[in-house]
Amino acid sequence: MATAKPATKAARTTADDETPKKIMKMVPVSKIDRDPGQPREHFDEAKLNELAASMKALGQLQSVTVRYNPETKRHTLVMGERRWRAAQIAGITELRAEVLYGVPDGDPQTLARAVAENVARADMTPMEEAKGFQKLVDLGYPIEEVAVMCGKSEAYVGWRIDLLKLAVPVQEALIKGHLPVGLAWYVANLSADNQQRFLGRWTRGEFATTRDAEAFAQACRQAEEERAAQGSFFVLAEGVEEAARAVGARGQDRLFGEVDLPSEERERIAAARKQLTGKIERLGTAGAILSELATTDPGELALLLAGAPGGIAAQKLRIEHLREVSMKAAKTLREAQAVAAVRAGALQVDPELAAAPADASSHTHSAA
Repeated sequence: MATAKPATKAARTTADDETPKKIMKMVPVSKIDRDPGQPREHFDEAKLNELAASMKALGQLQSVTVRYNPETKRHTLVMGERRWRAAQIAGITELRAEVLYGVPDGDPQTLARAVAENVARADMTPMEEAKGFQKLVDLGYPIEEVAVMCGKSEAYVGWRIDLLKLAVPVQEALIKGHLPVGLAWYVANLSADNQQRFLGRWTRGEFATTRDAEAFAQACRQAEEERAAQGSFFVLAEGVEEAARAVGARGQDRLFGEVDLPSEERERIAAARKQLTGKIERLGTAGAILSELATTDPGELALLLAGAPGGIAAQKLRIEHLREVSMKAAKTLREAQAVAAVRAGALQVDPELAAAPADASSHTHSAA
């Protein structure tokens, strides 16, 4: 019976190289490259300088993780790019590293570790998070698993991924801090053209508050969906002046949604409007009562209301209920104001004009 020959040294080395393993060792900084697929792109220069000063004074407190590439005999960062950048600033020539061998380029688990480590940091931008989450989804990880790996909720991961629908100029505004991330999510649901028109309005300060801007974006999205269902296009005007020109003499009609309505419906709206505004005007009485309560001495209130039915607690509950209802009413009115602004300040593009062989820019100047 023939005896099997032991594997040669070369064969054993090849087999060992193909088996994933990790070794802690010192690696020259010059032989480490950043991962081109790293979702993190922005690094605070001041914080990097602080870290560099700390590393120069105290040494490297935490190792980096790199992947060895046998073809180039170089290392690619998996985790620790801030430390690698700071080391270069501090003039440090070697870094203590956990070196991964036998890990192929684009390995899902390695990428997941890198994304999870970076997302856990507070200085990741929303767009960097979005790109990192999307990379994991592209590798086949479901959103719920991505959420667990990165220590976030499923909703959070989904909201961040939605930001990838933002047009490039809007993404840049978000990255630079010119657009709040919460508002950016609402804007991401608009068409690319309307996103940029919305951004122009936001940067010109045409919204009193961020909530007003969010409500306006929601109303725009609703208008887009309604127009799409009708086979038409919804194009947001660039600003107030353009909106005024687009609306023209039918401004109030468009504002109150009374375009081409039968006379009976117009009469119904007029009567209901009069009734509603009359009720709202009576809120002045409630406001006067609340103002009186707000300015009355607490000691005097205690004397007057302690013996009333239900005592002070019952009166307090009534006021708190009014506050909750008024907050809901204010929210509804804010949304109504946004809908009115969209109707008055938007251009409705006729589908026949959109289909005509004309320059696409002409759509923004065609009113229904």
